[in-house]
Amino acid sequence: MKKLWSKYSFTIILVILSCSLAFILSVKNQTIDQDKYVKVTVSEGDSLWKISKQYSGLHSLSNEEFVNWVKKHNENIGEEIYPGEKIMIPVSKDETTNQFASVANE
Repeated sequence: MKKLWSKYSFTIILVILSCSLAFILSVKNQTIDQDKYVKVTVSEGDSLWKISKQYSGLHSLSNEEFVNWVKKHNENIGEEIYPGEKIMIPVSKDETTNQFASVANE
């Protein structure tokens, strides 16, 4: 075991540090994202436009930008949404959300 450690100690330490850094960065990134987005469950009679108006105080996008953002960043979302579906919506008024919206319009 001593031979193994003396021969590969640098590699072992490098792997442990890399894994630790990756874990810390993923936890930090997840916390930041939770402040910008919310998952909502679609109710009967909901539409993306209706949800956009309902959450308009929490984001700075126009209704069209909001709908385009939701379609781009949620899998399997098309022109219609169905009750029980869970969709992610932006709820932050910062510049990052606006940048995502402008990309969705391209």
